[in-house]
Formats: sequence, structure tokens, C-alpha cells
Amino acid sequence: MKKSLVLAMAMALGVTASAYAASPFSDVPAGHWAYDSIAKLAAAGVIDGYGDTTFGGDKLMTRYEMAQITARAMAKGANVDKLAAEFADELDNLGVRVANLEKKADNVKITGQARFRYAHTENYKNEGKRDLRTRLWLKGAVNDDWQYTGLIEHFQDFSDNVGNDTDVKLRRAWVDGKVGGLAVTAGRYNEMPNAGSVLDVDADGVKVSYGDKVKVWGAALKATGLEKEAADRLYVVGVASKIGVVDAYANYFKGNGVVGTESDNGDKEIYNIGVAFDVAKDLNLAYEYMWGDKEYNKDVSKDGWVATLAYKGADSSTPGTWGAHVTYYDQPANAFLSPTYDAKMDYTVNGKAVGYKGWNIGADYALAKNITLAVNYYDTEAKVGNDDEQRLYTELFFAF
Repeated sequence: MKKSLVLAMAMALGVTASAYAASPFSDVPAGHWAYDSIAKLAAAGVIDGYGDTTFGGDKLMTRYEMAQITARAMAKGANVDKLAAEFADELDNLGVRVANLEKKADNVKITGQARFRYAHTENYKNEGKRDLRTRLWLKGAVNDDWQYTGLIEHFQDFSDNVGNDTDVKLRRAWVDGKVGGLAVTAGRYNEMPNAGSVLDVDADGVKVSYGDKVKVWGAALKATGLEKEAADRLYVVGVASKIGVVDAYANYFKGNGVVGTESDNGDKEIYNIGVAFDVAKDLNLAYEYMWGDKEYNKDVSKDGWVATLAYKGADSSTPGTWGAHVTYYDQPANAFLSPTYDAKMDYTVNGKAVGYKGWNIGADYALAKNITLAVNYYDTEAKVGNDDEQRLYTELFFAF
């Protein structure tokens, strides 16, 4: 490689000599005239020699090799317009290889969220709860059709008389992909159909869906976290579609003791239907009706409902945005498995779950970019008996 070409390439790439860069090539000693420029180019990933620790500075560089170097520099955002014009044909031929190189460089993406929560509960030990939950999501492309997702979580409880730390754990790990016209999810993932009024659970299993305008899906699951029998299973099938301005859905759930609240073994069959639509600009109304078999608890009704009126909503990427909502619940134990709400649900009579009714009002606000504050107040009571509870949740989210 000629001296003028090395210096010209370094200048074109905006590379300056650095006393802190070390050459990785055995045939470029520290006293070499181009040592600093070559070391800097290698550190930037623009040149890589011949793969045998040699730089080969006495060899003539082909146009193809120079095009590869230019492509790497372009991928790093360097201003190499003149080089790009000179090697336009070679870069065009390298197009697929360059795209694959850039895609591989971004193969794994990591995002995260930290949530600090303060919860004050009335009529249940009348105490406050303070905790910090940290989550990291890892997403990796397997190929053009499949990707892997993992969730790493750490939980710290700052409440009085509670151990502070828990172990860091891989809470979820699953793959998503396509098999023919089917979309497939397999592994340990979170299943929360629609608004989560019936079910929100981490589970091991497989989910398959088909369709776009009308989506049909099904899942076979085994819940995680609690002590469960090996034979316990949960099956869900559903359909969802947009009918005019209305989003509509219907689902069927069959649980064999696989999942439920702390006082509820989840051995049930449940159906639900729901709709959601805008009643005015930025104002959305959602309604869900669910019913189950009455064999689980004959002391309460078999059908229930949930309605939510929501205005806008905070966008964490846009400071100053906000939202508010109000929800009413009427859910007997026959009509849910493990809902997503933070309200008290484990009301029991004679040791058996009876369900709950009550309401929630809340608001969220984007304090700064990727920082959101959410406040929710819950007031619920047992479907049978006089037990009741009020909860106030204040949560601060940091996304990164």
C-alpha cells in the first residue's frame, strides 16, 4: 500500500493520529511512518488486514478492498462522499453484504425500565409499600423471520420488616416467528388477552395466530411462579377484528387449576366479549362482559363486567403529555382467573374466593423525556360480605 493512499484514506475518514491507539498488525512496528493512522483506522473498525495479524502494506489494494473499507466508513457515519462516488459500482455490488453487516452489528438490542412504586393500603394492615423494579429487555434477530426476546428482572423491597433484595432472574424468554401464514410465539412469555380483565400471567407455552383484519389465535400454557401440578394447563382461543370504528374481540378460557389469585385455584371455564371505540376526540370507551361456569363457587353469580373511560394518555417520549381514566369493575370469582389490576381481588368467604366490585381512577404525566409519573386510586369490596379495601399507588417510571 502506498504512503499517499494511507494518508489520503485517513484524511478522508477524518482520522487523526493518536498516541493512545495501538496497531494490531505484526508487520506495522511502532516506528513505522503510518503507524498512528493505521492504528486509528483499525481501532475504528475500518480496516482489518488479512486476517493473519498482517496489514500487508507492501501489497497493492484492489478496488474491491477499497470499496469494503469505504462501506465500513459509511456505516459509521463518516463523510466519504468522494470515495463513495469513486467506488459507486463496487459499493452497489456490495450492497447486500453491507446491509447484512450493519444488521449483524445491531443484532441484539437492549432496552430497560426502572419503576419506583409507593403503595398505601387502608384496611389491610394500614401500611405503605415501597419498592424498585428494574427490567432489561434483550431482543436478538435470529433471521429474517424469527427473533428472541428475554426479560431480566431485579426487585428491591424497601418496606419495613421486608428483605431488601431479591435475586436477578431471567423472568421471560421466548421466540417469535412465522411458520407459513402462522405467527408463532413459544417459550416463557406474558399472556394478557385484550385488557387483561380475565387473565394476565407469565406462562410456559405456545401461541399461534392467523389473519390480519380478522385475527384468530390460540394458546396452550402452563403458569409459572406458583407451586403447580405438572398436569395443570390453561387453554385460550380467541378472535379479534375492527368493525367500522369499533375494536371487538371474543375469547374462551379453560383452566385446570393452572392459574388464579392467591385464594383461587383457577379451575374454570370462562368466556368474554369486548368492544372499544372513541366517543369523542381523545376519549375512548371500553366495555367487556365475561361469564363462567357456576360450578366453581355457587354462592356468587357467574357473569361480570368491566368498563373504562380513558382520555388521551402520557407519551413518555413527549414531555408534558398526560392522560386520565376511570374504571368500574364487577367481577365474581367465576368470571376471572388472574386479572391485571392492582386492586385487592382476593376476597374470600369460608376460604373460597368470591370476587370483587369497585372502581379505579388514575392519571399519568410525562415529567421529562422517558420519565413518567402515574397515580391510581382503587376502592373495592367483596361480592359477598362486608370486606373492603382502598389502595393508592404512585409510580415513577424511567425508560432507557
